[in-house]
Amino acid sequence: MQTDRRRLNAPPGGTAPPVFAALPDTKLQRPTRSRKPDEHRKLFLRTGIVPSASGSAYYEIPPQQQQQTALLVPQHSSLKITCTVHGPRPLPRNAAFSPNLLLSAHVKFAPFATRNRRGYVRDASERDLGAHLETALRGVVIGERFPKSGCEVVLTVLEGEEDGWGAGGAEVKGEGWGIMTVLAGCITAASAALVDAGIDCVDLVSGGVAAVIDAGRRGDQEDGVVILDPAPSEHDGEIGAACVVAYLKSRDEVTELWIKGDAGAQVQILIDEAVKAASLVRAVLADAVKDAVEAKIGEAEDDAATTGLAKEGKGKSKEVVMTG
Repeated sequence: MQTDRRRLNAPPGGTAPPVFAALPDTKLQRPTRSRKPDEHRKLFLRTGIVPSASGSAYYEIPPQQQQQTALLVPQHSSLKITCTVHGPRPLPRNAAFSPNLLLSAHVKFAPFATRNRRGYVRDASERDLGAHLETALRGVVIGERFPKSGCEVVLTVLEGEEDGWGAGGAEVKGEGWGIMTVLAGCITAASAALVDAGIDCVDLVSGGVAAVIDAGRRGDQEDGVVILDPAPSEHDGEIGAACVVAYLKSRDEVTELWIKGDAGAQVQILIDEAVKAASLVRAVLADAVKDAVEAKIGEAEDDAATTGLAKEGKGKSKEVVMTG
């Protein structure tokens, strides 16, 4: 067998990743929801994190509860997303003429984003997320101002919210409800990155998610309870339906709607609560964009002042030389 000197070859034998188990006397405590049904988790959003891109943003929902010190593997996951915007840039010469901006969105989970390691090639769920995100952004961008141009929005999920909980070999329950929260975060992060790139938009679009808790399984109520910003690890399979919306608050429009599960007669209530969650996220999005704009204005003023002082210094030096 020939050795490729241009790369590090894999070991000849098979390898297995280490498995971390909890201590025998360690008791796992399931995360519980301490927030009110209409209360959203705190989130962090910042723009301009990738200087080489036209626009970028970082979105994070940190863990709401403290981790047990005796465990190496976290009991519950959080959400961390990075977004970069490349463009608008001219299309190739052999491309057909397009009067509007050609927008494409790609969502990819990092291999270490979930407990089950992801592949390097996008799977069906990631392609579905990209399609939903592209639909949400097409109703926001003013494409007529960028004819025969293309723009690419790339989102990388560094840590995705999962349905499972526990450490070691804990069983993962649920039907993939965490993907709804991931889509809502991607919509918000992409909106902030588009604004950071200077692309004209009709409004800031924010993502919101709401869910119906199947109270019949708990036996306390006949009808389900609608909550904002559900964390699947806190409900142990009690989620019966979930809804994600991309909402434009100033225009009161919805550019994307995705309902998963059977909400029954509570469909309208579920949509209204998702819109309410998007409105709460919109406040954080507006503050992040405002802070970024103020920072850019301050940098421009400092550069202008520095340039003026430099020109004034050059004029004085020339005057001294001519006088001498």
